[in-house]
Amino acid sequence: MKLESSGKAGVEVRLRDELEKLKRVAGVGYELEVVWMPDPTAGLSGEVKGGTIYIYEVEEAKALQVLKHEFVDYLITSRLISPLVDLVNLLIKSREAEIYREKERIVEIFCKLID
Repeated sequence: MKLESSGKAGVEVRLRDELEKLKRVAGVGYELEVVWMPDPTAGLSGEVKGGTIYIYEVEEAKALQVLKHEFVDYLITSRLISPLVDLVNLLIKSREAEIYREKERIVEIFCKLID
């Protein structure tokens, strides 16, 4: 595993500094933290779990790129995608009882037809 000459601590500091800069520029995402867990076998470059961005890239330059990608992805998901999914789920839930009643009505009609 190749670490930059400044070592793991130096890369982690630069990742934290970059995340703080991204938060300031975007004006959002203040709840996020970053953890660098270099792992060439991870199968992922990075991911967001809860309020933490996990970076698995070994090389510093790639790790910084992944941090930016995950930050933007988090903002899009948390600000656009998740609220839309929540809205769709609310709509489904609000119609669930009505749909069930209609299904039961149709079942009763078919039962009468086959008697």
